[in-house]
Amino acid sequence: MSTILSGFHRLFFPFLYRYGIFYIAHACRVIERMYQPMKPGVFLAKKKDGTIYYRSSITFKNKHISLGSYDTEDAAHQTYNEASMLLSSSLTLEDVAHATLHLPFDKAVTLLNFRDNGLYIGTPIYLRKNYFSYYLSSSEELKFDIDDLFYYSSHRILRRQGHLYVNDYGMQVTLLSRYGIRNHAVCDRDYYFANGDNTDMRYSNIVLVNRYYGVSQYTRKAQTRYRVKIHINGNYTIGTYSSETKAAIAYNKAVDLAKLYGVQKNFPTNYIEDLPAKEYAEIYTKLKISTKYLDYLKSI
Repeated sequence: MSTILSGFHRLFFPFLYRYGIFYIAHACRVIERMYQPMKPGVFLAKKKDGTIYYRSSITFKNKHISLGSYDTEDAAHQTYNEASMLLSSSLTLEDVAHATLHLPFDKAVTLLNFRDNGLYIGTPIYLRKNYFSYYLSSSEELKFDIDDLFYYSSHRILRRQGHLYVNDYGMQVTLLSRYGIRNHAVCDRDYYFANGDNTDMRYSNIVLVNRYYGVSQYTRKAQTRYRVKIHINGNYTIGTYSSETKAAIAYNKAVDLAKLYGVQKNFPTNYIEDLPAKEYAEIYTKLKISTKYLDYLKSI
């Protein structure tokens, strides 16, 4: 047994010695770099796998502000310099794209808002008079009512396939849904922007035309009417009604009938606020449904 162990030592000890020295030397270099004085605004950090990276930060009005993480000390230092320059200058948001190279634009918005308005907000918001701007990029600015400031200061706006949304309690919530606009609503049919600017998300600028599923508003002979359609292997007209509430209930009734006849589809339904259950039931019972639609259901 001792002979086997002796052979093992002779075979592997040189390997362990050589590479053990290598790892010890590497560890020494890491420790040495961690204790070397960094350039202003730069802090050395290490990932779980041992990879070294550099964090940049700045202190302004007694608040410590993180500027991001970088692969090199120079990049982190340049970011710090750009942030310091912005905070001590009179540059505006329009100047940022030309004045910075390393500092992310959303962080620049945060810094300038803190400099100009004295309020630090972690998302790219800049306070205006009676409203605020939320910057998706240097060329994309959304405008919101000041009432939404708390919400968007704690919810970052994201984009996927052209749709803007926020993550709220684990769910993706579209921006338009906060105005009662359905996910598949069509601009200029179901809603429109009063001033024609689709980046102006202030409540007074968003006009909701069709609030309910399956309901569309139209005007005939100076009278407003509401047409109801449901989609089952194509669109089927349920009827036209004198009020939006009746139309919304008619759609719900059409959904109930479809399920009764065995249509397997996850239909959305309309919720009518401030309508007592008794009144809802009376309207529901009296509403007439297209005979063509009923005949189609019977033929399934």
